[in-house]
Amino acid sequence: MPTPSMRPRRATPSDRVAELRELVVGYAKQETLDPLKRLKRFLLYGVAGAFCVGVGVAFLLLGLLRGLQQIEFFNGRTQRDGWHGSWLIYTITLVVGAVVVGAALYAARRPVAKKHTTTVQRTGR
Repeated sequence: MPTPSMRPRRATPSDRVAELRELVVGYAKQETLDPLKRLKRFLLYGVAGAFCVGVGVAFLLLGLLRGLQQIEFFNGRTQRDGWHGSWLIYTITLVVGAVVVGAALYAARRPVAKKHTTTVQRTGR
C-alpha cells in the first residue's frame, strides 16, 4: 500500500511556470548559443586567414612599389634633383591596390551558384 509520501506530488501553477521557464531557457541556449560555440573555431580561422591575406597583399604592394622604384625610367638619373614624376610610381601602386580590393569585393558579393541535383523519376512499371 502506497504511503502518502510515495504519492506523486501535484504540481502547483508556480511549479509549472518554473518548469516552462527552464524549458524555454534550455531551448534558447540549444538553438542559439550551441551553434555559435560550434562556429567559433571556423570564425577564428576565418579572421586569422583574412589577416594573413591582408598582410600578404600589403607586402606584395610594397614589393611592387620598391620594384617600380628600381626601374631606370622612374629614377631620372640625368636630372640633378630627380625626376618629379615619382608620383607615378605611387599612383600605379595605388591603382593596383584598388583593383585588388575591387576584385576581392566582387568575389565576396558574387552570388553562390546553386548545385543542381537531378532526381531520378521512377516509372510505375
